[in-house]
Amino acid sequence: MGEVTTSVWATGQRPSRVQRRGRYVPESMRHPAKMLPSIAARVIGTYTRPGELVVDPMCGIGTTLVEAVHLGRHAAGVEFEERWARLAVANLGHARKQGASGFGQVVAGDSRHIARLLPDLVGRAALVLTSPPYGAATHGHIRSSRDTGAPGVRKWNHHYSHDRANLAHQQLPQLLDGFGRILAGCVDLLRPGGVVAVTVRPYRVRGELIDLPGHVHHLAEEAGLVFADRIVCLLCGLGDGHLLNRASFFQLHEARKGWARGLPIHALAHEDLLVFRRPQLPVGSRKLRDLRAERELE
Repeated sequence: MGEVTTSVWATGQRPSRVQRRGRYVPESMRHPAKMLPSIAARVIGTYTRPGELVVDPMCGIGTTLVEAVHLGRHAAGVEFEERWARLAVANLGHARKQGASGFGQVVAGDSRHIARLLPDLVGRAALVLTSPPYGAATHGHIRSSRDTGAPGVRKWNHHYSHDRANLAHQQLPQLLDGFGRILAGCVDLLRPGGVVAVTVRPYRVRGELIDLPGHVHHLAEEAGLVFADRIVCLLCGLGDGHLLNRASFFQLHEARKGWARGLPIHALAHEDLLVFRRPQLPVGSRKLRDLRAERELE
């Protein structure tokens, strides 16, 4: 294995809504947990070349796919929720109208069976880029009393779905099991030496910090992937000698409540990008067959 590296990428120079404006259909803002386009574009530009295939097994509104086709790559995505899959298709169509040279496809289905959903792509992907869900509800969009003058906080666009089969609804053990199956299936889609990149951050449940990056690292290695890089993708902006805060209302609210209780909780200013490679092993090697067999028996 080569040396593992750590880098910092300034991916938060522009707010997410500005990064999407005009590049995605307006309805895209309804999704509660979109990947930052600048992160997707930087990953794709770093780890692939034009004409290569990029896959996102949990593609949401299609951020990975859109950035891939704009960079001359081809893309395929799977999305559990049909309404988000339709938005991903709409965003790909919008990208084509804007002159994107790559081609993309979206399949609505359960990516725990991704190799069955995309059988023609087995062994062809140069990059798998995705992010796990963080629960059934997210911060979404809010209006606080500071904005409206009325008491309380109003939230909208903060649910992935109401389908209990969605991984976002599962408790942590079931979420990890499902995401592990997705990673194992993605190994089949990768060409030898192909890359899996996962954007992920810790989160809190009833005040307890969940080390989701650590869990993802473990799941990827269980799937037979080799850890290669850790990138710190900044969500804040870099100003002239200071940071430009991009933290959400609820991140700041939880941090303030923590400090009031004597807990030094800080709002996150970055996402981890964990990068793994598929070993240079033949598709039919014993090691990979054993890994697939273990997953099928679970």
